[in-house]
Amino acid sequence: MSKPQAPVLEGWFAVENGQPHLIGTRCESCGTYYFPKQSVYCRNPACDGETFAEVPLSSRGTVWSFTNAMYQPPEPFVAEDPHVPYTILAVELEREKMIVLGQGVKGLRCEDLKAGMTVELVLDTLFETDEQETITWKWAPVA
Repeated sequence: MSKPQAPVLEGWFAVENGQPHLIGTRCESCGTYYFPKQSVYCRNPACDGETFAEVPLSSRGTVWSFTNAMYQPPEPFVAEDPHVPYTILAVELEREKMIVLGQGVKGLRCEDLKAGMTVELVLDTLFETDEQETITWKWAPVA
């Protein structure tokens, strides 16, 4: 029997038609996209907008940069014991042309990545307890 799943951050991602996506906002005045969501004022210096629409963000993008996390991050991150290094990717979303950071899927190494390659958003386990599985978004190369 599978455990109930819970998002690591409520309202940051969703699944529609079987496809996960991040949830962002778009300024209704100038069209600038934000992730995480923006709700107070538009950070675009050329805009005075204060109204935002919640929008699904692209689930694909291109690798802009990447690195590995050789250190064990502090709480609230729950790391494997002993710590297993993982990749962190900066991905430019297809439609929005904005950079979003995220962890690579388990087993993805820097040697497997190159700038400009296409990746897609997937949901994966961040950690498990006896009661539930906590999930987050990660980036996976498109086959």
